[in-house]
Amino acid sequence: MGPAAGADFVRLFVEACARLMRARGEPVSDQGFPEHWLAQVPVPDRSGALESAALGAQQPLEPMLQALGRLAALGSRAVAIACNTAHAWHAMLQERFPQIEVLHVAREVSAHLAAQGVREAALMATEGTYRVGLYEKAMAEAGLACHLPLAPERELLMRGIYEGVKAGNMRLAEDCFSRVALQLAERHGQVAIVMGCTEIPLGLQGVQAVSGLRLVDPARVLAEALASRAYDGATGIPLTRLIR
Repeated sequence: MGPAAGADFVRLFVEACARLMRARGEPVSDQGFPEHWLAQVPVPDRSGALESAALGAQQPLEPMLQALGRLAALGSRAVAIACNTAHAWHAMLQERFPQIEVLHVAREVSAHLAAQGVREAALMATEGTYRVGLYEKAMAEAGLACHLPLAPERELLMRGIYEGVKAGNMRLAEDCFSRVALQLAERHGQVAIVMGCTEIPLGLQGVQAVSGLRLVDPARVLAEALASRAYDGATGIPLTRLIR
C-alpha cells in the first residue's frame, strides 16, 4: 500500500479512538489513546503477484510475516492491514501468529453493512481483490449480494489506482473512479458502493460528481473496528496497526 493511504489510515484510527472516548464519557486526551505502532514496510505489488504466475503469488507474504513478527515481539494483540488486496494472504498470516487477532477488512465491512440493513452492494477494487473473491465471499457469508464492475470499468479502476493516485495524478484518479462509481449507480440504483482499495477514497475525496452516492470506505470501517478492539481489552496492553 502507498504511504499516502497509510497516513490516511492513521488519521482514521485516531479519529475513531477520539469518538470512542467521547462515547464513553471520557475527555479526549493524549493519555486516552491506546499504545500503537505503524509498520510501513516495502512489499511487492499484491495485485501483480496474484495475477502473474511468473511473479509467484507468495511474494508479498514474507515481508508481511516479517512485519507481523516485529509487531508480535512488541506485544501487539490486534493488527489491521489497510491494504485490501493483502487480505488474500490473511489466513496464512493469522495461522502463523495465532496470538494476534488479524482483522479481516472484507468481513468487517460486510458485518457493518449487514448491521445497517443493507442487502446489496457494488464493489470498486483492484483486479487482485476481484481475482480472489475477497469481498464476494465475505458478503455472501453476511447475506449480501455483491455487484461487480464490467471489464472496461475494472480497467479504469486499475488506471486510476496506478497511473492516478500512486503516480500523484489525482485528476486522472478522480476521473476514472467517478466514472465507474456513476456507472455502477446507474445500473444498480442507490446501492452502497464499497471503495475496496485504499487509493479509491483518496481519489474521490471531495468530488462533487459522486456526492449523492452512498460510498463506503473500508479503511474507515477497519479503523473503527481496530479502535473498538483497543478499548475492549485490558488497559496497558498494546494495540498495533500494521499499515503497508
